[in-house]
Order: sequence, then structure tokens, then C-alpha cells
Amino acid sequence: MIGFFLGPLFISLLVLLVIFWTFGFVIRKLLGVERMKWVSNPYVNERHKKLDWSVRIPFTILFLISYFNYSNNNFIEAAWYFNPWFIVITILIVTEILRAFMEWKYAENKKKYIVTIAEMLFTTSVLYSIIRTDFFGIFN
Repeated sequence: MIGFFLGPLFISLLVLLVIFWTFGFVIRKLLGVERMKWVSNPYVNERHKKLDWSVRIPFTILFLISYFNYSNNNFIEAAWYFNPWFIVITILIVTEILRAFMEWKYAENKKKYIVTIAEMLFTTSVLYSIIRTDFFGIFN
């Protein structure tokens, strides 16, 4: 039974990764922004690093509290703003908005923040669609 779901799940996640990568590649080419390396430092400056961690730590604590609350209640539906998936999506959006602001204010290539915002909006739209449609009905 588990093997039945792993095949479509793996293929679906692989397709999503290709779609996200292709979108990022195209938007960067259009705006003339170079791609960041996988192991590079994503922070614009030291202030960005401090602000980013001051956002991540409270969200991580909130996520852990939410997850333990959710799992201890036998995964009974909680308020939408206290679901672990909502907290994860929120932290991704907040950190990307922070990154876009810091790129707009401090980066050498001023178009970099547009790429960050476009990728964030695209990723958020796709993730929202996946959540609302139960992965487009693939696993029904």
C-alpha cells in the first residue's frame, strides 16, 4: 500500500522541483540576475542575517508548539492559523519578504529583489493550489 503512494508522490515532487527550477531560471534570465550557488551565503549583509534569525527562532518555537499540540490531540483539526503547514508557509513568506527588502535596500543588483518576490509568489501560489486540491486529486 505504501509503495503505491511513493511512486506518484516521488514523481509529483520531482515535477514540482523541475517547475520551480525552470521558473527561477527563466525569471533570472529575463531580468539578468545571476543564480545563487547552492552552498552560498543567502544573506545580503550581517544585519540581514541577524534579522533573519530573529524571525526564524520564534517561528521555529511556534512550529514546535503547534506540532506537539496537533500530534497530542490525535491530529484533530485545529484553528487554521495554528496548523503546522500554515506556520511553515508563513515563515517562508516572511523570510522571503525580508530577503526581498534587504536586496532592494542593499544588494548590488537592484533587480534581485524582483526575482525573490516573483519566486515567492509563484511558489506560494503553487503550494496553496496543492494544499487546496489535495495535490490536484492525484492521491484520491
